[in-house]
Amino acid sequence: MSSCLSPASVAVVLGTRPELVKLAPLIHELGDATRLVHTGQHWDEAMSGRFLRDLELPAPELLTGVGGRPRAGQIAHSLAQLDAAFAADRPAAVVVQGDTNATLAGALAANARGIPLVHVEAGLRSFDRAMPEEHNRVMVDHVADLLCAATEENAGNLRAEALAEERIALTGNTVVEVVRRQLPDAATRTALLAAHGLRPDGYVLATVHRPENTDTAEALGSVLAGLDRIARAGTPVLFPMHPRTRAAVERFALDGLLARLAVTGPVGYADFLGLAGHAALLVSDSGGVQEECTVLGRPLLVVRRSTERPEAVAAGFAALVQPGSDFAELARTWLADAPDRLARLAATPSPYGDGLASARIAALTAQVAERGGRAGTPLAA
Repeated sequence: MSSCLSPASVAVVLGTRPELVKLAPLIHELGDATRLVHTGQHWDEAMSGRFLRDLELPAPELLTGVGGRPRAGQIAHSLAQLDAAFAADRPAAVVVQGDTNATLAGALAANARGIPLVHVEAGLRSFDRAMPEEHNRVMVDHVADLLCAATEENAGNLRAEALAEERIALTGNTVVEVVRRQLPDAATRTALLAAHGLRPDGYVLATVHRPENTDTAEALGSVLAGLDRIARAGTPVLFPMHPRTRAAVERFALDGLLARLAVTGPVGYADFLGLAGHAALLVSDSGGVQEECTVLGRPLLVVRRSTERPEAVAAGFAALVQPGSDFAELARTWLADAPDRLARLAATPSPYGDGLASARIAALTAQVAERGGRAGTPLAA
């Protein structure tokens, strides 16, 4: 890493497990320059500690009293503690990723103290103002000093909002290197499928957790009914259930729709990749899965109103299906075409870059930290 970065001089602020995953390769690139700060937005000792160990990340500074609060409370409590931390020990730069409440809190704390701010995965837009994440990502982009756009489309979104060219860098997405590094080897994947009684290319893997799919009985019932129809048609459906979804199933008494599904608890990230890498079809509302499927070469039905990752759709990996719609029919069509579809996707490059994003972002972060903020000329990726 650049000699201009002192130990623990770059504060990497995050608050959720997906951020841990996406930022892990950048943290490795920054090395001892990393000062990892976890807001506690999603924190439990078992799951978060496991991710830290699995991803070989340093122990974080952990904020308190943030998890479990509503959105405004999470941002406010994180912001107050981050401001105090940065006042006591000022970093040379702050790095945030994506669009979580932790991302916005980290960005506002850096901006308030005049600390150079790096936004990883800048420029994503769903153009759906019903999504809290859309508000978060737009606000962060407009205060960041360095905007690391994963794709040309993301960079174009930033330019369309009149953000200065010298703040924008096309870096690719760290998800490519994350998936390549974390995907288990062939023998481990074989054992994993055997443990679940699955055969390669012979099952559907589903995940559901977003509020639009879990906050009402009608929405969640529709998704589960679609998965049930797939299973009744003869294709096994593996369903690692998110805690939010499990609580909603119990609250709405929808247990009967789980009878034909192979329901498990949450699985570790590497295990999820191993399972996703052999699925004939993925069904999910996750943003990360929309990226991961392009590296794994697997088809995905995105059960959401909108997506901020249209590149996966344009490249043929994913299709958007509206919540409440009967996606089982489209799933049946895709499953019938599985051999040809999988062969076609295996030959299609991921739209998210070449797997060198974290090295580019680390070098750019060093430049921004050294210059103390926005540069007058474009940064060199």
